[in-house]
Amino acid sequence: MRVTKYSGELVPFNVDSLKHSLVRSGADDDQVDQVYKDIDSHLYDGISTRELYELAFDSLKKQRNSFAARYSLKKALRDLGPEGFYFEDWIGRLFSEEGYQTVTGQVVQGHAVSHEIDVVAVKEGEGMLAIECKFRNDVDAKISVTTPMYFMSRVKDIKDKDFEFFGKKRQFTDGWLVTNAYLTSDTKDFGAYYKLNLLSWDYPSENSIKARVDHKGLYPITCLTNLSEIEKKELLKKRCILVLDLVKNPTFLDKLGIAEAKKKTILLEANELCSQCNFSTRKK
Repeated sequence: MRVTKYSGELVPFNVDSLKHSLVRSGADDDQVDQVYKDIDSHLYDGISTRELYELAFDSLKKQRNSFAARYSLKKALRDLGPEGFYFEDWIGRLFSEEGYQTVTGQVVQGHAVSHEIDVVAVKEGEGMLAIECKFRNDVDAKISVTTPMYFMSRVKDIKDKDFEFFGKKRQFTDGWLVTNAYLTSDTKDFGAYYKLNLLSWDYPSENSIKARVDHKGLYPITCLTNLSEIEKKELLKKRCILVLDLVKNPTFLDKLGIAEAKKKTILLEANELCSQCNFSTRKK
């Protein structure tokens, strides 16, 4: 059997890959087998990756909402669009949860030209980071080598120059290129050779976006399956970026005009999602 990717390319159906992604959702072996049993009769040669995802998502949701929420992480990152500034906010939170002070959308004057820095991150003793966020809506989008080439020149233009951030004069010490998409092999080779910090959906393999989120439970609010698209956007506008924000401050739900029963369902899913992380490590 073959699967049709978003690009239209036909690839062999990989059962092990599907089951691995189901395990990463938190489902145990019996639950994974049940999901596969549920969707098996709906599979056909040429099925789209989107249809395959929706079948697995619906079956996981019957098992537990938090499984489906975790399984939907890649789509949830795309739902931070379409413009991408909520993705920048989320990346800022990803770094702030690692002990950095962060601020988004800053314009600085380099040696030659001015630059908009998506996220500025500072950790005492580790210097200051300029983080470039490349948000993509396409499922199979890849970042070509021209992007890190251009980014490297931007970092060079702002280095060795004083800027005032977080109450002190500081200099940028490093740059990070971050994307919710994939990286081409040339991009990875270029980054490795010039020692650029690259972070994508699946790179570097042990510390990629999906690995970081699984390990620390830093899921975007768009993961939650019991929220409508409108409700998700409203929460993002209120700066409720992480599911963890909702767990810490359930009053975010008060202004959505939803019933108490639905609030309880949403909070149950949110608490389960944040309390059950690191499945990819535990189930190797």
